[in-house]
Amino acid sequence: MAKKKVTVLARFKAKTGMEEQLKQAIMACVGPTRAEAGCINYDLHYLSGDKGSLLLYENWRSKEDLDEHLEMPYLKELKAKADELCSEPLEIALWEMVSDPA
Repeated sequence: MAKKKVTVLARFKAKTGMEEQLKQAIMACVGPTRAEAGCINYDLHYLSGDKGSLLLYENWRSKEDLDEHLEMPYLKELKAKADELCSEPLEIALWEMVSDPA
């Protein structure tokens, strides 16, 4: 059975005054994550007009690759900082493509 690609949307909301610190904490994970074998892309976005609302758009070769990613020490460090930096709980949603890829 072929492994299915997994898309992840992870939403962060910074505490007031912690916007830059949150961005930097997430950015510290971008390079190492992109180097992981199963990572297709790992891209950080701001909500237009709100630099305290950040979204990671990620694509992984498989759920197994994503599960390995979630065990990486730099990601565990980011999760540990989330309570200090975020005003809301981290939202993570896994998506599967329905249409044929472009």
